[in-house]
Amino acid sequence: MTDFLIVGQGLAANVIAHTLNKQQLKFKIIGLPHLSQSSLVATGIWNPIVFKRLTKSWLADQIIPFLNIFYKECEDTLGIKFMTQRNLIKPFVEEQEKELWLKKSKNELADFLDETIYSNAGKDLQGCIINNEYGFVKQAGNIDLPAFLMLTEIFFKEKYIKEEFDYNELKIAPDKISYKNIESKNIIFCEGHLVKNNPYFSWIPLKPVKGEVLTIVAKELGLKNSILNKNGFIMDVENETYKVGATYEWNDLTEIITDKGCLELEQKLKQLISCDYFIVDQKVGIRPSSIDRRPIIGSHPNFKNIYAFNGLGTKGVMLAPYFANNFVNFYLQKQALNKEVDIKRFYPLYKNGN
Repeated sequence: MTDFLIVGQGLAANVIAHTLNKQQLKFKIIGLPHLSQSSLVATGIWNPIVFKRLTKSWLADQIIPFLNIFYKECEDTLGIKFMTQRNLIKPFVEEQEKELWLKKSKNELADFLDETIYSNAGKDLQGCIINNEYGFVKQAGNIDLPAFLMLTEIFFKEKYIKEEFDYNELKIAPDKISYKNIESKNIIFCEGHLVKNNPYFSWIPLKPVKGEVLTIVAKELGLKNSILNKNGFIMDVENETYKVGATYEWNDLTEIITDKGCLELEQKLKQLISCDYFIVDQKVGIRPSSIDRRPIIGSHPNFKNIYAFNGLGTKGVMLAPYFANNFVNFYLQKQALNKEVDIKRFYPLYKNGN
C-alpha cells in the first residue's frame, strides 16, 4: 500500500512527488501530460516583486529561499541543471517610478531591488528598447519546466501510471482508497483547471486564465541571462532564441492558439525589442488561478483521505515547493496549513452546493 496516489502530471504533482520522496513516503502518480499543457508551456519565471504597487510578492521572504533550496536539491537528484538565476530588468517610465524604486531599495525591498540606477544599455542589452533609466530585480529567475518534468518522470519511472484518471474507479474507505489494482492511504488531486471535471472538488472556486507565449529567433538581440519586463517579457532560452509572453484571457478557455494572442504578443514585442525576429512557435496553456489568488490545499469536507493541491496560478514555480512542504508537514502532523491556502475557507461553497 502506498501513502499517496497523486493525480496529475504537471508542476504541482511533480513537486508533491519530490516532497513526499524526501520524507520517504510512498506514492504513485497517475495522469497524462497532454491533458493540460500549462506546466509544459510556462516559462517557469519567478519574480519576488509586484510591479503594480512595487511591493514584495506574497511571502517572498520565505518562499524565495525555499524554492532555491528545493530546486537545487532536485537538480542534484535528477543530475541536470534546469534552474537559472536571472536579473529582471525593469525600465522606468517616469521619474516618480524611479524615485519610489530608490526609496524602497534602501528599505523594505533591499533584498530584492538593486539600488543602483542604470542608464547605459551595453552590449548585453543590444536590440532591447530601454528609452530611459532602469533597475534590476534581484533573486529572480526561471526553471526549465519541460526538463524538470521529463527528468522527474524518468527518475520516478516505476511510480508513473500513464493513463487518464477514471473517477468511477475510485473507491473510498475510512482508512484507505482503492483505484483499480492500487491501494493507498490517501489520494491527492493536482489537476489544475481540469479539477472542474472532478466530482469531489468541482466546487473549488478557480478562476482559470488562458495564456499564450511565443518562441522567436532574433539574431541581433543581445539579451543574455536576463528577463526584460515592460508590459510583457522577453527571456533568452538558448543562442538567438527567446520566449515572449504572456497573454491573459479569461473568457476563451480552449487550449488552442489564436491569431489574437499572437497579435497581442507581437504588440508587446514591439515595446521590448527593436531588431528583426521571426516566430518559430506559439503555445497555449490554462493557468489554474483561484478567485482570491491563493493556492487551495487540504482535505475534502467529507473524506479526510482525499486531498486537493490546486490554485497555484501564475506563480506556480514560486509557490509549489513551499506549499508542498507545508502540506506534507501538515499530513505528518508537524505543521498547520497556512490559513490563507487552507481549503476550509471554501467549505461553505461545498455545503451550499451539495
